[in-house]
Amino acid sequence: MPSFDVVSKTDLAEIDNALAGVTREIAQRFDFKGAKCSVERKDKTITVLADDDPKLKQMHELLKVYFTRRNVDPKVMEFKTVEKASGNTVRQQIDIKEGIDKDLAKLLVKAIKDSKIKVQAAIQGEELRITGKKRDELQETIALLRKVESDRPLQYVNFRD
Repeated sequence: MPSFDVVSKTDLAEIDNALAGVTREIAQRFDFKGAKCSVERKDKTITVLADDDPKLKQMHELLKVYFTRRNVDPKVMEFKTVEKASGNTVRQQIDIKEGIDKDLAKLLVKAIKDSKIKVQAAIQGEELRITGKKRDELQETIALLRKVESDRPLQYVNFRD
């Protein structure tokens, strides 16, 4: 039976490259001269340190621009609350979202069932396996899932005939 998997994976090496680009730009830009602004990643958490809220907002924009340049969808960032740090600076944690959680999987399965396409969807941990009798039905399902609004980027892998 033809099948494919729906996953949500993020390339951490590309995120590191984007963060290096942001760090270079912070060092070169005139409006960041003398500012104590930094960006660093540990596991799946990015820590942003800035002098004040306007600089933090600028750093958010820089992150989005550099993520897009490196072909990483900015939707993978989940911004946590801003907290005060030492010396009148602000700190923010940004989590990198990976995998398909239960709520998103249920939303995708419901969309597939409502479309009346003759395929089966099975939730397998943090991915979704779609199987069907015809390859055309699977391609139709991929087109349908691309239209579904989700909070993270989806990839369609392991397409088998």
